[in-house]
Amino acid sequence: MTEYFNYDQLTWPEVAEMQRNTPLVLPLGSGYDLKRLAECLTNPSRIGLLPPFPFGWRGSGLELPEAIIRTYISNLILSLRDDGFTRVYALTPQDILRLPSSEFQISQFNETQKQSTLPIPSDSERGKVILMPIGHTEQHGFHLPLSVDTIIIDAIAQGTTKTIPDKAYTLPVMPYGVSTHRSSFAGTMNADGRAFEDFWVAVVDALVARGFDRFYLMSGHGGNTSFLSNVVKYAGERHRRIFCATAFLHTSGSIGSAAIEKHRTSKIGGMGHAGELETSFMLHLRPDLCHMERVVDETDFVATPDYYMDWIDGGSLVANPPWDDDTKTGAYGAGSQGTAEKGRLWLEAAIQEKVMHVQEIHEQHERREARRKAGYGLWGKT
Repeated sequence: MTEYFNYDQLTWPEVAEMQRNTPLVLPLGSGYDLKRLAECLTNPSRIGLLPPFPFGWRGSGLELPEAIIRTYISNLILSLRDDGFTRVYALTPQDILRLPSSEFQISQFNETQKQSTLPIPSDSERGKVILMPIGHTEQHGFHLPLSVDTIIIDAIAQGTTKTIPDKAYTLPVMPYGVSTHRSSFAGTMNADGRAFEDFWVAVVDALVARGFDRFYLMSGHGGNTSFLSNVVKYAGERHRRIFCATAFLHTSGSIGSAAIEKHRTSKIGGMGHAGELETSFMLHLRPDLCHMERVVDETDFVATPDYYMDWIDGGSLVANPPWDDDTKTGAYGAGSQGTAEKGRLWLEAAIQEKVMHVQEIHEQHERREARRKAGYGLWGKT
């Protein structure tokens, strides 16, 4: 009998200790026959299921050019193969996608192919801000799972749309982003920066073609942020009558920063990664995935006045030295100071902040459209 386990619920030391011939499977969507999957893989004792890839292929409800999604998926598979895993596959709907190497792919008829897939989002959502929550599958020290960034940003996006359902709609959360430090600690995946940018520009392109004009790319992972800034620039240049925005992480604007300052107990450096903030979020959202008996506080970052690490600010210098220089466990911060109550308070603040951002995006778009229609500046001449 094959045992299935969720890869993203593991911590990185558990991934490091895993047998490298353990099959790991990345499904495109859901509804697959797992018994048939096991048979295809010759009934191994264990199969690791990665988080489902939410959309992008034909029939997913939000279709992108095949070359773009093919590159994205291939990069994710190769990042695990770089970690030594020899049996990594994409599980895809039959005749939907062709990856560069046939050994990467298992095709299977799935339940979603039995019915026509409704578009994501439906046309009735036009006029709303389309939230694009993007997490990642990466290490978070000894005590937190690989799914931290995805769980947190999904909760924030869902809370935002629940608060203002008439103004915002959220896409399914994307569990894969960019990690340029991938090789330092086992388990971390990487879509690659350029493939990541191409993918999200293509998402905006597809939605603009369907009449959507307001977008908010919301990241739960620091490695995504600089690439999302590029996506916003490309999208704004390609589609001049939309408003597409992003922000540096979550809980980092005026509302979030005030809440952090009010409730934090760690000093600067205590909230870099898998520290007080993210641990608190997870203790509130998924305490079953937290292993507080394993937590190790690490705040010995090689800090100088303009280069250090905390949640909101890291100084004016931008750099990317190896993580191995600053952390032995993969954590930057004081995870031991996280509490579920802080997580509840910070989640409320993060949602309030995103609600405010959605309202600003609406205001920006509406005021700019009014100027355009009135013939303001060059709009009256071209």
